[in-house]
Amino acid sequence: MTTLASRATAGKATRVRRLPAMKAAPYLWVLPAVALFVIFKLYPIAWSFWLSLFRTDGALQTFAGAANYRRLAGDPLFWTALRNTAVILAVQVPLMLGIAVGLAVALNSPLLRFRGLIRLGFFLPMVTGLVAYGLLFAVLLNPQSGLVNWVLGLAGIPPVPWLTDTLWARIALGLALTWHYTGYNAVIFLSRLQSLPKDLYDAAAVDGAGSWHRFRHVTLPGLRPVILLTLVMSTIGTLQLFDEPYVLTRGGPDNSTLTAGLYLYNNGFKYLDFGYASAIAYALAVIIGLLGIVQFRVLGDRA
Repeated sequence: MTTLASRATAGKATRVRRLPAMKAAPYLWVLPAVALFVIFKLYPIAWSFWLSLFRTDGALQTFAGAANYRRLAGDPLFWTALRNTAVILAVQVPLMLGIAVGLAVALNSPLLRFRGLIRLGFFLPMVTGLVAYGLLFAVLLNPQSGLVNWVLGLAGIPPVPWLTDTLWARIALGLALTWHYTGYNAVIFLSRLQSLPKDLYDAAAVDGAGSWHRFRHVTLPGLRPVILLTLVMSTIGTLQLFDEPYVLTRGGPDNSTLTAGLYLYNNGFKYLDFGYASAIAYALAVIIGLLGIVQFRVLGDRA
């Protein structure tokens, strides 16, 4: 009896000792992910904000409080970069998403043959490296020796100053962005289209709805959640736009393609003014957050 009682007591003590360890096990499993997040995400974000409160003069950093943010409000070049970015957001993004919707509807047609191969062809630009495709467009659109101007010359059209004229440089940048991201968004729209119930289209056809009315009253309402998703992602990507203008035009000519992301890079890594660059980064983060709230308020309730 004593032996049995002692064993029971020992077993109970073992279970009591194991219980705290079992409770701690989930935290131990997520600890590496949390540590990586803190080291590579949270710490740089916090340090960037702290850095935005300093003025950089060569190797000397002086605490300046909100001086960088006041400088930002009165910096005409920053507002030029922000205006250029806003133009891309207001013109190129809706155009790209509109083409992507039409492309997704076409790719979803049961009459289309070799759909898998065609979808792959439209998605391939997305897997092309940003710098690689920027260099590709820089070669194609070269005003003197580019392939595009050569083809236009065969048709009797004079050379277009793609990268040396303020208007054409903006158009060239928009063409590059549209080529690269349209297929990616089309695949997202296509995945949503393939999940829409066929009964809705059958019911609309029975009611006498034509192709346009089925698209307007069935397809578009069904795509609203994905339209919101792609719009938010495109907004974030546009406000952070850097690679394409850097490779194609370096922000020129006459700062016509200078974006907020490129201006941030120039201040941080060209002029080594890391405090001011950090202030630009936080200003962009606030703008992205506000635009996201507006987009969710406008489209979120109906998505």
